[in-house]
Amino acid sequence: MRRRKWLLCCALMVLAGAILGGVSPDADRLANAQAEASFGKGTLKKGARGGDVYELQGRLKYLGFYTGKIDGNFGERTYRAVRLFQYEFGMKVDGVVGPKTKRKLWEASKDWTPGADNRIYRVGDRGGYVWELQRRLRFLGFYTGKVDGVFLWRTYHAVRLFQYEFGMKVDGVVGPKTKRMLWKATRHWRPGKQARPQAPQARKAPAAKPVRSAPGISKQDFDLLARAIYSEARGEPYVGQVAVGAVILNRIDSNKFPDTLSGVIFQPQAFEAVADGQIWLEPDETAKKAAMDALNGWDPSGGALYYFNPDRAISKWIWSRPQIKRIGKHIFCK
Repeated sequence: MRRRKWLLCCALMVLAGAILGGVSPDADRLANAQAEASFGKGTLKKGARGGDVYELQGRLKYLGFYTGKIDGNFGERTYRAVRLFQYEFGMKVDGVVGPKTKRKLWEASKDWTPGADNRIYRVGDRGGYVWELQRRLRFLGFYTGKVDGVFLWRTYHAVRLFQYEFGMKVDGVVGPKTKRMLWKATRHWRPGKQARPQAPQARKAPAAKPVRSAPGISKQDFDLLARAIYSEARGEPYVGQVAVGAVILNRIDSNKFPDTLSGVIFQPQAFEAVADGQIWLEPDETAKKAAMDALNGWDPSGGALYYFNPDRAISKWIWSRPQIKRIGKHIFCK
């Protein structure tokens, strides 16, 4: 009887350990076996060669840690990529690919297959190249969110802005052309490298003013300003459309806002038309004319930095701003 009770207690302890551990022994063994099947039984380190290293490089590249040639040679570049992967995933950083690193890498790159680099990425995708995509976009300043390997709307808007700035088809889809252009624009990026610092001294008020001169503005910036006016103020009286354009330009000159046109327009939560995607509507001729007048110095807003529709605004903060005037449905304020 005592023996039976003792065996029962042992069985209950094992069962409790499995439940608290969150992973059954069978699942644990299966994961280790799959990782072993991918990278072999041996430990991979500097100097190793062959198919196991080839897959190691492929998976690290899929996650954005390795940027070199996939050649099956475990050299310095592969070593640094392994160390960065270990650091990012809270592991012992030694550059050696043992059982724990193999398993963690296998779990993080389950969707990887040879040739996965040719995939087209869009909203809803996860893992793999999305990590690298977010890091490269952040390096250029287009992406300001968390690098989490999840392609959601913030990544989508960053991709569209990148495509727009580089004169590409603006669709928010990352295919071969967008990948190639992004790679060219971020040749100096390396995993672990921070985004380009925005030095405070880079802001120069005199340099921002030439944007007011229509002949000195790029075609892309002019088009972007017209899009903003059209998406934010179509249906408003013409003077009200010019006033919206003037507010955007006033923000460029203010030290409270970014000092570029795209920076002002795509500043998070700044304009409703950016949030709901209407910014990409094609502007009409009236909006283009309003953009030209605003660029030439006409400011019907009276120097305003903000505007809002009193019939829709629920923010106490915007109502607290000193009001200058009302034009059409918009109240302009400082």
